[in-house]
Amino acid sequence: MFELVLINALLGFLGFLAGIFGGVIGFGTAIILMPALVYFYGPIQAIPVMAITATVANLSRVFLWWRLIDWKVCLVYSVTAIPAVALGANTLVSLNETLVQLILGLFLIALIPVRRWMRKQNFTLRLWHMALVGLFIGYLTGIVATTGAINTPFFLAYGLSKGAFLGTEATSTLSILFTKGIVFHRLGLLDSTSTVQGLMIGCFVLLGSIFSKKIVLALSEKQFLQLMELVMLTSGVLIIVMAFK
Repeated sequence: MFELVLINALLGFLGFLAGIFGGVIGFGTAIILMPALVYFYGPIQAIPVMAITATVANLSRVFLWWRLIDWKVCLVYSVTAIPAVALGANTLVSLNETLVQLILGLFLIALIPVRRWMRKQNFTLRLWHMALVGLFIGYLTGIVATTGAINTPFFLAYGLSKGAFLGTEATSTLSILFTKGIVFHRLGLLDSTSTVQGLMIGCFVLLGSIFSKKIVLALSEKQFLQLMELVMLTSGVLIIVMAFK
């Protein structure tokens, strides 16, 4: 019993930290929580628990930035992302996971200079481009555990920043998470135990997200974009490193 309390306390603390981190940059919750979830729950149960936790994390960002959400982007993105998730899951078995991770990591790093060049050229993505982004990200999400870092540069290139970026990206991602939740339920992986565990950790993530709003409001747009690029670079390197483990 005491051991269970310690485990829940540790996961709650990590959830709070993940909520702050994810609330500031829009992703990273899974990166912080997934190793601990796999250690305590095992790789199979950790996936649906993380799915529930990620859903709560994104709902908290939707709540915090509700007034700044670009609903047209969310709709256009989700229309293609939802079927792409199922397509990606069905092709997962035929792909080399190491190769996929290597390509994702290099792609993420390459997007940093590409995004800077686009800003210098005053080039931004149009609304219809977000349908292609949804198709691309949805497919990738069906293959790998998390694609938050890959999602980021496209929403920034559309012209969103700070609260508008955080709220719109979170709302768009919910369509993917709900689709994955349905798939997990049909596979019998999303049971009542996983749901309770995910919601418990999600409550601490929610607290961290609320705390993060003050940090986001204190950042200038330039500082926010620089932070995004730093995290994108770090995430890309980590993805490549993990691909060779």
